[in-house]
Amino acid sequence: MPKVLVSDPIDQVGIDILSQVAQVDVKTDLSPDDLIRIISEYDALMIRSSTRVTKDVIEAGDNLKIIGRAGVGVDNVDVLAATRKGIVVVNSPEGNTIAAAEHALALMMAMSRYIPDANQSVKSGKWDRKSFTGVEVYKKTLGIVGLGKIGAHVATVARAMGMKLLAYDPFISHERAEQLGCRLVELDLLLQESDYITLHIPKTPETKHLINAEAIAKMKPTARIINCARGGIIDEAALAEALKQGRIAGAALDVYEEEPLKDSPLKELGKEIVMTPHLGASTEEAQVNVAIDVAEQIRDVLLGLPARSAVNIPGLRPDLLEQLRPYLQLAETLGNLVAQLAGGRIESLNIRLQGELATNQSQPIVIAALKGLLSHALQERVNYVNASLEAKERGIHVIETRDASIRDYTGSLLLTAKGSLGEHSVSGALLGESEMRITSVDDFPVNVPPNRYMLFTLHRDMPGIIGKIGSLLGSFNVNIASMQVGRKIVRGDAVMVLSIDDPLPEGILNEILKVPGIRDAYTVTL
Repeated sequence: MPKVLVSDPIDQVGIDILSQVAQVDVKTDLSPDDLIRIISEYDALMIRSSTRVTKDVIEAGDNLKIIGRAGVGVDNVDVLAATRKGIVVVNSPEGNTIAAAEHALALMMAMSRYIPDANQSVKSGKWDRKSFTGVEVYKKTLGIVGLGKIGAHVATVARAMGMKLLAYDPFISHERAEQLGCRLVELDLLLQESDYITLHIPKTPETKHLINAEAIAKMKPTARIINCARGGIIDEAALAEALKQGRIAGAALDVYEEEPLKDSPLKELGKEIVMTPHLGASTEEAQVNVAIDVAEQIRDVLLGLPARSAVNIPGLRPDLLEQLRPYLQLAETLGNLVAQLAGGRIESLNIRLQGELATNQSQPIVIAALKGLLSHALQERVNYVNASLEAKERGIHVIETRDASIRDYTGSLLLTAKGSLGEHSVSGALLGESEMRITSVDDFPVNVPPNRYMLFTLHRDMPGIIGKIGSLLGSFNVNIASMQVGRKIVRGDAVMVLSIDDPLPEGILNEILKVPGIRDAYTVTL
């Protein structure tokens, strides 16, 4: 009989589901060494946020088939190590959607009517009504940053409350926004026009301190901001200073850059801020939902069935998965690359299977390409199961084509993304069994292995330009690992691809664009 280890507290309903097919051991508060010592006994591991499933834990899990995280994020799981060992990692991407949305709305109301301070005032024996005159949300403008499932539910409820809705989301179509009653606008306009701003986006390098002193300066003095998404999206020092000086009217936070919240200028503020200790998913219903969702997936995998929310492996037969695994990674990498080259809102993705790949089952490859396309924006929220649905909800038109006549490589992929900022294409192939190569960028031929940090330029093919870029990068202490130029005709346009060891320092991209002959430049993180 299979054995399942539950190493964090979960609702009993999850344990009951697992007990149908396995022996379930609940052992919480294990030290890392204790977990490593006993994990080899188990076929499955179910966790929440406390247990850290490191590479060492995974390497010790000789019998592990699945790791289930009862929640959305999988930051505490080494997904790459699990994938390499063939262990399925699942989460519950929708289990706390309603809980998080309702908490954002609750914070908005509590902040508007000073409910926490008024409550404390009454309990202390006072009857001070004048100090707690609030504001109504009716007919106010709510700016929603991130219109995914949580943001969409907030929009639905806020619209029913009579609020006007603005939304900023580079990955949502105008049609989808209109369905939710939102006017899709750029972030600057949302900041300027909103009475309330609520954040529902992942934390990425692009969204870190998205709400900083500069952004706050664009807001109305009567504006109020809510964050139930991720700590670090708001520059807390800048927010505290703005609230202290009355540059905006209020804030309500559930997440913080450092948790638990320790020394912080936010704690020194009064009734203009409402703070809760990361309670977004802390409802009885949400805990039940995620426990059921993940327990059912663990049960199914132990019975030989596919998981519905696998973050690392699509639901394929093991033999077919093994055959296509290198191409899935290639498709995901190319999708991530073309999304960053295209930028902005993606309207369509054309996935062209070429050579022998055109004769294979295409659905998992298409899904992998979509996962890569959306992963830069959605992070852990997108996986092989929900990638197609996420693309559909964002109005991305997916086109699949095949061409078995192209024989440059045994099998290759060509991805073309069209979006609000134009159209870009990339192609790639495998050398040997698993060595990936980028073989073209916007129809310019190259032969480059993908790298964590890359710089792409479009420039005139002219003497000296490569040296100028190299010297410029050197002056910023950027080390070039490799460089290649692709061109179609001599002295025409060309593409340069540089693999670099570290992210480009801030401001250097603008300096590159000033180099004579450079038409465009893009940084990519894979």
